[in-house]
Amino acid sequence: MRVLLAPDSFKGTYTAAEVAAAIGDGITDAGAEPIVLPVADGGEGTFTALCQALNAQILEAPAQNPWGAVRTAEIGLTADGTGLVELAQASGITTPHDGPRDPVTASTYGTGMLINAAVRRGAQRILVAAGGSATTDGGAGAVQAIEDAGGLGGAHLVVLSDVTTPFEAAARVFGPQKGADPTTVELLTAQLMKQAAGLPRDPTGVASTGAAGGFSGGLWAHYGAELVSGADHVLDVVGFDEHLCGADAVVVGEGRLDAQTEQGKIIEAILRRVRRAGRHVPVVAVVGSVAEDLGDYVDHFAGIIVATDESAMRRAGATLVHLLGS
Repeated sequence: MRVLLAPDSFKGTYTAAEVAAAIGDGITDAGAEPIVLPVADGGEGTFTALCQALNAQILEAPAQNPWGAVRTAEIGLTADGTGLVELAQASGITTPHDGPRDPVTASTYGTGMLINAAVRRGAQRILVAAGGSATTDGGAGAVQAIEDAGGLGGAHLVVLSDVTTPFEAAARVFGPQKGADPTTVELLTAQLMKQAAGLPRDPTGVASTGAAGGFSGGLWAHYGAELVSGADHVLDVVGFDEHLCGADAVVVGEGRLDAQTEQGKIIEAILRRVRRAGRHVPVVAVVGSVAEDLGDYVDHFAGIIVATDESAMRRAGATLVHLLGS
């Protein structure tokens, strides 16, 4: 049995590569062959997955965190002139910071600095993974940084998103997880609406313009950034469909299987590709936790296994082989 192993990271605990390695060991223990293919959906781990798949050179670049503290981040640069930027490195919710993490003042300026670094290195196409932000500034900080540096120099921006939320809903949907209470959510929403009214084109109502607190919408409005599914883009780059052709089963994984999973996340993207493959391929989910309100969504999986550490993931690998072979 050949098992295509395509997990996302368990956010904040294990990288996709660590999850894949642990489950893969268990699959091998059980006498099956793992095809290890760590993936991401535009959020955590996307930069690493793309740099590895595209054989990108990784370079240090100056940046600042959402509250203006100086830091050093990384960009990727491929041989064909594609730049790779991860918003979370400069403007992420887990970015180190010694002071208060104010969701109102959090800025994407540092991400704009990373885009500038890619432009200076000659990138003509820049992929920006937009997940994991601490910001709800509608991309204003990034735009300011880009303009401060003299613009994009003709480079084309592609924003990889794991959500389809429109610009005007960004604060309501994502603000609470960034520390915004109900009053602050209303304030941020009002700021986004005022901002939208002054943009070169209106991002309200446009799918995915609300990613990273409206960052994607700001770049779409100012620079014509292309907004694409991070999950599908990563799956294309790593050759998921080709690997699927030789697999007898697929294993997916993420930190929590919940109602958001089917809203642009990598597991849903994989399920769609398995369904259109034209043959029955069982899919097993290995996850850190499972929400109680999944309903009929559980029917998409041949099994769901909860594993919270690497030893449990290894056991899950062996268990799923026995499950699929029974």
